[in-house]
Amino acid sequence: MVSKRLVLGVGVMSKYYDPIQLFLLTTYHQFADKLAIPLTSNQRIHRLYHFPLIFCFLLFFPQANAAELPLNLIKLPPGFKIEIYATGVTNARAMTLGAQGTLFVGSYQEGKVYAVVDKNHDYKADAVYVIIQKMLMPIGVAFRGSSLYVSEVGRILRFDNIEDNLEHPLEPAVVTEQLPRDTWHGAKYIQFGPDGLLYVPVGAPCNVCEPASLWYQTILRMQPNGDEMEVYASGIRNTVGFTWDPQTKEMWFTDNGRDNLGDDIPSDELNHAPHKGMNFGFPYCHQGDIPDPLFGGQHPCSEFTPPALKTGAHVAGLGLKFYTGTMFPEKYRGRIFLAQHGSWNRSQKIGYRIMTAEIKDNKVVGYEPFAQGWHVGNFVWGRPVDILILPDGSMLVSDDHAGVIYRITYQTP
Repeated sequence: MVSKRLVLGVGVMSKYYDPIQLFLLTTYHQFADKLAIPLTSNQRIHRLYHFPLIFCFLLFFPQANAAELPLNLIKLPPGFKIEIYATGVTNARAMTLGAQGTLFVGSYQEGKVYAVVDKNHDYKADAVYVIIQKMLMPIGVAFRGSSLYVSEVGRILRFDNIEDNLEHPLEPAVVTEQLPRDTWHGAKYIQFGPDGLLYVPVGAPCNVCEPASLWYQTILRMQPNGDEMEVYASGIRNTVGFTWDPQTKEMWFTDNGRDNLGDDIPSDELNHAPHKGMNFGFPYCHQGDIPDPLFGGQHPCSEFTPPALKTGAHVAGLGLKFYTGTMFPEKYRGRIFLAQHGSWNRSQKIGYRIMTAEIKDNKVVGYEPFAQGWHVGNFVWGRPVDILILPDGSMLVSDDHAGVIYRITYQTP
């Protein structure tokens, strides 16, 4: 993508010329605003009069590789360090870890599922295999026993004995083909819960609308073989991440709020769903206290479960995990780490960072940035998607914009 090449070039310069970097970012941003050049990864530069400006930047700042990503721009608390764990994972989305330590990674428009292998255990990927390709939005991956589960828009597949067959995977079994096939919010993050059931979301096939059936705007769950599918929670516009508190075994999940109500409302949400049958309000109520302009008159907000935390409008919270390791300092243990993918249609960009939420007695009592710097003003070079805690206590973060997996570690300063 052209926008990525520009950002990478400027990022490399920043290692040596911070004032130049800031000048270029500011200058390009000003021109981009005037010419309405899209800077997100899922938009295209499509007008001929953009090309002279683009050509000038590409002439002086050729494409950099992943090793040259401007990681020095990422701000972390003292003692923390971010490095590249894996490259060659274009459009990397959700992650899961196999029983033998293989990292499996889904993708979105790339249509591939990757297997990332660290053969010598030095916390740097040595090989990346493509397990399957030409799929429709296979963002979701989950592991159980010796099998990898992969989501597609309308179905879920299972690859048995996958870690023994990375180069030549066996033909997948179909777990279910009974999921809605709408592509708008149709990508499905999947995970196995503490109860052994497979949890699968079905987003709203719209910006805002009433559900066409009971399956929409929900989190579903089913047996590992696809049987006994049922609704676990409803009133959810589009969740692309959920996890369970390792102490209470209760679910927490993100939800992305509706668009076209302005830059600052409604907020995206962090929600707590300790039991089956809860309704979180969509499309009638947003962020727990804003009735929808079209549908809000049908049901008051008081009928629904409010969010545990308003995380900010358009921040696009996706993957989240409780920190269960011991590498990080004590204050982070038991906290939720939440990846914010970043806004796509807000006039001033927001998100593009990792946040932490402190939980006590099932209440959020603290919320602060942990890692930020993937955008400078409206200039974006990376978008965090999912989080995974490795057995050594370090943290992996996928980035679908840069096409890499990061590893964050801690050493006492």
